[in-house]
Amino acid sequence: MGAPVIDLPDVVEDVTRQFWAYEKAFMANDVEALIDFFWSDSRLTRYGIADRQLGIEQMRAFRRASPAPDFTRRIEDLRISTFGDASAVACCEFLRTDTALRGFQSQTWMRLGNGGWKIVSAHVSMGWLA
Repeated sequence: MGAPVIDLPDVVEDVTRQFWAYEKAFMANDVEALIDFFWSDSRLTRYGIADRQLGIEQMRAFRRASPAPDFTRRIEDLRISTFGDASAVACCEFLRTDTALRGFQSQTWMRLGNGGWKIVSAHVSMGWLA
């Protein structure tokens, strides 16, 4: 088995489309759409700014209890790398209108059979950039 082809154009395009659909759902607080972007499995991991979810049940509870954002955010430096046709990493920085801190977000996406692309791991943090 050879090494996976990195950054196949159609795969990058597909994951990029998924990334922006997730961002739209996040800003609209479309809870059920947000939940559907994540792997429906107990091994799902998400580390947030001041929270964590281990498994899809914790993710569902967290999303359903989270209020709609009272800020807007601007995505910067989006970097999407794909490995073969079934795995990808999306990393970006973001600026929110409610803080001077810079945000950082990473998502590991996997194409999982008939379920399509799902986020299997995510991390969000905020801080000062030196």
